[in-house]
Amino acid sequence: MFEVRKATEEDTPAVVRVIRARAGWMRHRGLEDWDGWWHSADAMAARATRPQAPARLLVHRSGVVVGCTTLSATAPDEEWTAAERDQPARYLSTTCTDPAWRRYRPGAVLAAWALDETAAAGAAWLRRSCADDRLMRYYRDAQGFALVRTVTRTGTTYLLARSALDRPAGRSAAQ
Repeated sequence: MFEVRKATEEDTPAVVRVIRARAGWMRHRGLEDWDGWWHSADAMAARATRPQAPARLLVHRSGVVVGCTTLSATAPDEEWTAAERDQPARYLSTTCTDPAWRRYRPGAVLAAWALDETAAAGAAWLRRSCADDRLMRYYRDAQGFALVRTVTRTGTTYLLARSALDRPAGRSAAQ
């Protein structure tokens, strides 16, 4: 039903659409930062589709881009300790999905894909972070991530991890 592929520059308008759909959803629910997402959508999409470090897109078989994310071998947050950064891990960040596709759980599909990719690369951990306690609970309760710790500096950051070794064998996450 879905495939995960690298974003290209031609995907920029579709990524902008996904980001703005999420921003509208955030606004409707009274969540902070929706206006930043809305006004930064073009710049965010340009970063996601740059050839040297493209994001990954979740694309429905109809060709509609449903979501995007970034999977890297480098920790995007300095809150991970040196010992944690030395462990073989992948880091999931900048995940954004179109709320209109919520019934298909596109964020969970992207997380499962990332877990498969992490295991295939021989890395032991898939890690991610967020700054919203509701999102942290969703990652923990619905996606199987464990809360490693909470860091409070200028704001709250939740660091989460999931073992790539406990991924059940079977169908590809995007199927």
